[in-house]
Amino acid sequence: MARAQDRGRQAEEHATALLQRSGLVTVARNYRCRGGEIDLVMRDDDCLVFVEVRLRSHAAFGGALASVTATKQARLVTAARHYLASSGWPGPCRFDVVGFDGHGRAEWVRNVIET
Repeated sequence: MARAQDRGRQAEEHATALLQRSGLVTVARNYRCRGGEIDLVMRDDDCLVFVEVRLRSHAAFGGALASVTATKQARLVTAARHYLASSGWPGPCRFDVVGFDGHGRAEWVRNVIET
C-alpha cells in the first residue's frame, strides 16, 4: 500500500509542477473535510481551481480521467463548498483534473464539473 501512496504523491508533485509552469499558484494541498478531499487548490489569476489528480497504471476501464465518477465529483463539490465556506473566497472557481495513464504522460482537463 505504501508503494501506491508513493506513486500517488509523485503524481501530485508532477501535477503541481505542470500547473505551476502554466502560471497557477499553489494555495493548499490535500485539503480534507468530512465529505471529501481535494488534492490541490490552486489560483489561476482571479480563479480558484480545485484539482483532482488521478493516476492509473494502464488505460483499462477508461483510464485516469474516466475514473472521476459521478460519486467522486460529488465528493469534490462537497469538499470545495467546505473550503469556500471556511476560506471566504469571493471569486470564481472551477474544477480541473490532471490524469496520468501508464507512461506518466499528463493530461490536464479544465472545468470538468459543472456546478
